[in-house]
This record gives sequence, C-alpha cells and structure tokens, in this order.
Amino acid sequence: MGAAAEAETPGVLDAEALFRAHAHFVAGFLVRLGVRQADLDDLMQEVFVVAHRRGGFAPGPARPTTWLARIAIRIAMAHRRSRTRQWGELDEEAVAAAAGGDPSPHAQAEATESLSIVQQALESLDVERRALFVLFEIEEESCDEIAVGLGIPVGTVYSRLHAARRDFQKAYSKLSGRVQAPAHQAGAMR
Repeated sequence: MGAAAEAETPGVLDAEALFRAHAHFVAGFLVRLGVRQADLDDLMQEVFVVAHRRGGFAPGPARPTTWLARIAIRIAMAHRRSRTRQWGELDEEAVAAAAGGDPSPHAQAEATESLSIVQQALESLDVERRALFVLFEIEEESCDEIAVGLGIPVGTVYSRLHAARRDFQKAYSKLSGRVQAPAHQAGAMR
C-alpha cells in the first residue's frame, strides 16, 4: 500500500499535509508541555513520523489537532522519562522570543515576566492535566473533541480540566505574588 492506496482514501491527510497545516500547533503544544527548544525539532519530527506510520489522519470524530496532540503527549512523556535531568525547566529564551514585538524595553520586560509566570504555572501541572488545559484554554478545543482525540471519556476530561484549572490558578497566584484567600475566608473578612 503506497501512494496509490493513500490517493484512494478520500479525506485522509498524510504526514506531509498534516505538517504543512499543523506544524505550528504541534510546536507550540510541545513547548507548552515543557519541551525545551533544543529538543523541539527532534520531537516534532517524531510526532510526524508516527503520524506517517499510522497512515495519516482520517476524518472522523476527532480533529487533526487533537489527534496530533495525543501523539505529541505520548512522545513528550517518553522523552521526559528518557531524560536524566529534570524536564520542564523554563526556557527563558523561548519565553523572551514569544514576548517580542513591543519596542518598549519596560513593556517587553513585563510581558516576558508575565509569560514566564504563566509557563512556570503550566509546568507545575502534570503532563496529562497540562495537555488538557492547553487544548481547552489555549487551543480552544471543546471537551467533546478532546475526549475523542485523546480516547478518554468526556467526564474524565471535565474532571481533569477542573483540577488543572484549580492547580494552575494556585500556581499562578503563588508565582505572581498574589496568594488569594479561599472564598469562604474572603467573605468572613468583610
């Protein structure tokens, strides 16, 4: 089954088409999962090699992005296990590059600090919760799409997303110096 078989399967996106359409998504997703810039090209290549081995993406209930995210999560987790040093170290260079654009040094410094806090808060989440959080909050995938794409029940998506949001908010508040009192204590302070 070569190129002729692919041509006969309508709607299937081969690895090349997936790369052209979704390389930016996969790169951003891997970075948000904590992949260092130095490892990004190799892991991206691995994602698309796996996509090729699986015969590409066939349209169905999952979107190409959630299908690729599922592959990327497994590759990122395997990469994490294989590394000897701690995974998820903050890549200050990548954060600074993402903050670029504003010519004001003060505004750039504030944006870099804010992005750094967000990245650190994301890195405080375990990989599965971080992936769900990124897919829902940043990539704007629906819970149903995430469930289908990752092959898990939608109830699991909701519960993990709830926990991820809670943990992210705690980490963000702590890192930004805005530790908030629990709601029941805030009302008692009035």
